[in-house]
Amino acid sequence: MSFQNTQPSPGGDITGNASPAFSTAAADNTLSEALLTLKKRRWIVIVAMLVGLIYGVYKAKTQPKLYSAFGQIQVRSGSSNEFRLDAAQAITGGTDTASKMLTEIQILKSDSLLLTVAREMDLANNSTFLDAKGPVTHRSLDDPAVRQATVDRLQTNLRVVLVPKTEIINISYSSLDAKLAADIVNKVISAYIQRSYETRFASTQRVSQWLSSQLDDLKQQVETSQEQMMDLQRRLGILGFDPSHNQIATSLEDLSKAAGDAKLARIIAEARYRVLSGMDPDTMESSIDALPGGAAVELNQLRTQLAEAKANYAQLEATLGPNHPQAKSVKAQITELSSEVAKEQNRLLVQAKENFVVARANENQTNAALESQKADAYKLRDDLIEYTLRQREYEANRTLYEGLLQKLRTAGVEAGLESMEIDIVDQALPPASPTLRSSSKIVMVGVIFGLIGGIIIAFLLDSLDTGLRTITEVENVTELPSLAVIPRARRTSVEQGASLTTAQKNLIVLSQSKSQFSESFRALRTSLLLSTAGHPPKFILLTSATPSEGKTTLSTNLACILAQGDARVLLIDADLRRPSVHHRFGMSGKVGLTTVLTGASTLENAAQNVSEVPNLDVLPAGPMPPFPTEMLSSQAMDSLLQHCGEIYTHVLIDTPPILSVTDGVILARHSDAVVLVVRHGKSSKHIVRRARDLLVRSGAPITGIVLNAVDLNSPDYYGYYGYSGYSYSSADSGSWEPQGASEGKTRGSREAE
Repeated sequence: MSFQNTQPSPGGDITGNASPAFSTAAADNTLSEALLTLKKRRWIVIVAMLVGLIYGVYKAKTQPKLYSAFGQIQVRSGSSNEFRLDAAQAITGGTDTASKMLTEIQILKSDSLLLTVAREMDLANNSTFLDAKGPVTHRSLDDPAVRQATVDRLQTNLRVVLVPKTEIINISYSSLDAKLAADIVNKVISAYIQRSYETRFASTQRVSQWLSSQLDDLKQQVETSQEQMMDLQRRLGILGFDPSHNQIATSLEDLSKAAGDAKLARIIAEARYRVLSGMDPDTMESSIDALPGGAAVELNQLRTQLAEAKANYAQLEATLGPNHPQAKSVKAQITELSSEVAKEQNRLLVQAKENFVVARANENQTNAALESQKADAYKLRDDLIEYTLRQREYEANRTLYEGLLQKLRTAGVEAGLESMEIDIVDQALPPASPTLRSSSKIVMVGVIFGLIGGIIIAFLLDSLDTGLRTITEVENVTELPSLAVIPRARRTSVEQGASLTTAQKNLIVLSQSKSQFSESFRALRTSLLLSTAGHPPKFILLTSATPSEGKTTLSTNLACILAQGDARVLLIDADLRRPSVHHRFGMSGKVGLTTVLTGASTLENAAQNVSEVPNLDVLPAGPMPPFPTEMLSSQAMDSLLQHCGEIYTHVLIDTPPILSVTDGVILARHSDAVVLVVRHGKSSKHIVRRARDLLVRSGAPITGIVLNAVDLNSPDYYGYYGYSGYSYSSADSGSWEPQGASEGKTRGSREAE
């Protein structure tokens, strides 16, 4: 059978399928883990509670006898509302009552107020206030350090509390002297009332000064605006000016009407002239009658007379003849009447033309007057706009001035009302007896703080502890599964050891086969046999990060457990620097691995059978060689392992610590399963992680870790095995002892592995 690596890569599962890394489901801290931590470090918590108890008792017995004086004041937020001049302010009562009361409390505890109290009472030189024995040297509050120390001391012992749902403030002070406590409270109240008067007076003064300066400017602006408005009125020539009714507007309206009438008259006259000048003179009278402007009466009369004369002449000429004097007289009359008609026609035409010219001139003059009046109206409009602006500016300045003047007068009245809102309900009186805190309360507080401190220290120490004590920690650090937990072994009693062989004394699985120790090795055997898919591992290598972690103990006991079945098992002691396997079985170490590798002996001659376990052979290390690493990495070692694989079912190899020498890393490449042994409470997280990394980088088939020498009675492992409360027989009873003890007895002064 080949002894080459048939294991999956580190972190693989038992089926041979590689997985990225092993992770435990219990990685997160839980409440149960916290309780285990507290139980594990319970003595730290108990000691811390005892220290807190002692301190509490000490503080309760030695607490100073402080006298607390109490005083009460009422800060009325609405005591003067009925006298307020502003109705809205009288209803709301000014600012919010709750915020105002909190503000007053902060004022009572302010540095400036307490500094005033300290100056008036000269507390910086008061030995009672300073808790000094005997007189004190003179100190001045002008010194910043003295001032700050005095104010801090006052603030520390002064308590200002608002009584819920009231306007009453409780003020108390604690001191070793009853009279001093009462005096300080009363002085704080009087200083607060005095400050209230002064601050309100100063505030009123600041408001008055500001309003006065603003009023002076506004008054000047009002006067200037009024003068500008009056100058504009004088320039407009009006007094009590009404912008909607004025002479220019009336004239403009009349001129607009007159311009319309003149234009109409000009159109009529022009039409009459145009008609008369272009018509037949003989029909002029009929056209004149049709045109507007009246009929031509004289022309009609002349035409009538001319027609009568012509008719008369025609009659006379027919009867008397044209030469008759009467006919000639009528003919002369006809000629004269014709001349008169022509003159009248010309006169009417000239009259129509003159009327047209007059109407046109009238229209032009009326339009000119209208345009002039419009210009005056436009100018008046601009003046009216300026007048309106001046008037508005004047009204605004006057309104603001009157409002500020009213506010100034109101502020002066209400300032006096506001300053009367603080009343003293109770003056502070010297207390008759000191105020002591409850002793039980002080002790309880000390115990609670001790408990909290102990818990904090316990968790702090647990976080700083780099030792591996639980399966969860080991699995989280190594990212490898745990194969088994090996408890600390029971040491065989002297009476029982008298009848046992050396192997039975050193190997607990032989002397106490029904103990929890033996059962843990059976669990380890099961984990190893199921760690590879298809076939159990043949070459099993056990190693550790550092010495004294119980690696040899695991190798020898595991070999016995594996050999108790039908399998033939060979245990090889490959620790050529500090061999100890042959001591455990009481064998001779003169012949062993080194003699086989050098050819001085054969495997059959060097391997020694264990009489207590017939299927188990042990190959001791043999004489210590000068170059162990070269010997283990030689071709002879490869051939030996191949030969062993053909003979034995399982070959266990016990190697030295891998962080000390590289022997274990070299042999790990020829193994089917590598088991990393970690000792409970001894192995460091960093060391174990480094050992794991070294094996991973070398390609070793790491199967898992074994946590050795575990105290199953510790809180971390309470009830770890289901049969922890079950025992086989009283014959297995005995005292408990870590596995290193038996190794030390076997090897004498040589250091335990």
